[in-house]
Amino acid sequence: MQAADEGVVKFDARHTFGRLPVAADDPRLTALLAWREVMYRLGVVGQDPTRYGGAGYGNVSARLGPFPGRPGERPFLVSGTQTGGRVTLQSSDFCVVRRWAVTLNQVESEGPVVPSSESMTHGAIYDLGPEIRFVLHAHCPEVWGTAKQLRVPTTAPSVDYGTPEMAREMKRLDQVCGLREQRLLAMAGHEDGVIAFGRTAEEAGATLTSALARALALTGSYRIE
Repeated sequence: MQAADEGVVKFDARHTFGRLPVAADDPRLTALLAWREVMYRLGVVGQDPTRYGGAGYGNVSARLGPFPGRPGERPFLVSGTQTGGRVTLQSSDFCVVRRWAVTLNQVESEGPVVPSSESMTHGAIYDLGPEIRFVLHAHCPEVWGTAKQLRVPTTAPSVDYGTPEMAREMKRLDQVCGLREQRLLAMAGHEDGVIAFGRTAEEAGATLTSALARALALTGSYRIE
């Protein structure tokens, strides 16, 4: 993967622009906004001119009903492409993905912004089970670099982000590594890319921050005054 490709939408985005079909005070949206703020403060979402060709990185999503829904038709709320560099997000930085087709490399969505380039991967995670309600995609070099030592399920190095192949990797990892139980994965072909998910935003966030703490303890990458 070339750094300049970071954040580029690689699927056929069939997007309808309009108002976000989710209320600004919806608890799923407010939970995403809160955890996205935590992630920004940790530096696992953001934008840095010295990293990834200066592109924004990181995104968040929350599953919407009905439950369980049909595979490829389990709507979710997701942050828009290239919103990583904004200090604080608002409802206008999100859209709703209605359906996706891995075989067609196609995503259908609506709202004020085009969905994150990782949306197909988010959809594939939600397809693993109806209990999965929140997904947090971070760029965390500490966890990514120690994934093997931490025994974090890891995608094949040849698989690029935002592709049908990456979406298929979610099912493979669930079958061979028990991904649903671990609620965490590293993306070997996507520099620093880590995804945590859970039944609640708090569970997904705790999985991510716990992995970061374990990685720091493993490497000694912390400051002792």
